[in-house]
Amino acid sequence: MRPRSAQLSRWVALVALGVSAAVAPRALAAPVYVATVDGGINPAVADYLQKAIERAEEEGAAALVIELDTPGGLLAATKDIVNAILNADVAVIVYVSPRGAWAASAGTFITLAGHVAAMAPGTSIGAAHPVSILPGTTPPPSRPEDDEEDDGGEAAPAPRDIAGEKIENFTAAFMESIAEERERNVEWAIEAVRNSKAVTQKEALAKNVIDVVADDLEHLLEVVDGRSVKVGRTELRLETATSAIVRIEMSAVNRFFDVISDPQIALLLILAGLLGLYVEFTQPGMIAPGVAGVVALVLAGLALQIIPFNWIGLLLILGGIGLLIAEVFITSFGLLFGAGIICFAVGGYMIFDVPEQSDLAVPFWQVVVPAALALAVFGGVVVFLLSRSLWRPQVVGAEGLVGASATVYEDIDPLGKIYLHGDTWNARADYAVAKGERVRIVEVEDLSVKVERESNSGEERA
Repeated sequence: MRPRSAQLSRWVALVALGVSAAVAPRALAAPVYVATVDGGINPAVADYLQKAIERAEEEGAAALVIELDTPGGLLAATKDIVNAILNADVAVIVYVSPRGAWAASAGTFITLAGHVAAMAPGTSIGAAHPVSILPGTTPPPSRPEDDEEDDGGEAAPAPRDIAGEKIENFTAAFMESIAEERERNVEWAIEAVRNSKAVTQKEALAKNVIDVVADDLEHLLEVVDGRSVKVGRTELRLETATSAIVRIEMSAVNRFFDVISDPQIALLLILAGLLGLYVEFTQPGMIAPGVAGVVALVLAGLALQIIPFNWIGLLLILGGIGLLIAEVFITSFGLLFGAGIICFAVGGYMIFDVPEQSDLAVPFWQVVVPAALALAVFGGVVVFLLSRSLWRPQVVGAEGLVGASATVYEDIDPLGKIYLHGDTWNARADYAVAKGERVRIVEVEDLSVKVERESNSGEERA
């Protein structure tokens, strides 16, 4: 009986162990780190994502999710982000979210570079054609008559934009290499660059542009759980269903540079800096406008270190401000003033070499024109006030003493002294004036003045 009872006890113990294992909660996997990009792609965003990838690698994250919503950005910053993702030692999941988000232009490159590309419902991706605002980079549209053959039977050659073609070809090759590396739809990726093709999340999934569609972040982690991805030379199986979510926030420094790297903000900083210095130069001693102007220009200088800019545009802005200042000292009947406003508007439109269709561009009608009008109003008010001051009587110096009233301090006969503006002055008159009488200064000669009795002063004394 004892052997049977011992065997029964062992079976009971094994069954109890199995039941406890079945009902015990699953052990949590390594955490999933999440970085969020909501806005234009610039060097500050690139630095943020590079550091997020490094942190995820160092801390052994199960994966890094990049929540992406961007209308585009700078190609150089995009290249840095793509390089970091392609060479990462941790699985990078690029998730276009929330609903209504874009992965336009630069966002297309970043999404296709992810080990897993995902989109939320109601999102879109594509339109990755490189666009520049530099004058002359876009060939003029051909006219129907240009396509007709001339008298010699030869068609007129279409104008070529060599620089634009080089950028387009290189960008298309860059996109093709990304799509090939991630085994995604190469043909569509090239069309997104060359012909600005864009699709919704359903079309992107059907065309093998992305891997999954997920409603939210939690759903995404459930969908990709168990998926195998190639990280470097290693096949990695994602275990994300039970992972904790750790969000990586952008540092204060990166947030600061992200704000000032917006060309619209940079343009306003340049304008504010120049106006502050202009007010300080025209009204010396105010201090505050000068200090504010210097600070604004320093911040604008930092922004110009981040954003590619056009020297011609910057020189036009400076020239426009110079013409506004010249209007104060040169009578041009408004010609210099008008030319300065035009130079400022054109320079503000040309100053930044950024994609015209992204939020990094400076909208001409929404930003440049209102800024130019504000500058015109401010400059007009300054010119008007300064012109009025030129016609006012002199109130300082020797000329400012003429016409002033004073009190006789010592009898004048014909020389004496008067008390004026807290000082005693030598005075003379053509007739005798008694002490205490009020006189008016009619002439200033070196350190003495000529006076005459104020009108009706004698009658008042009587």
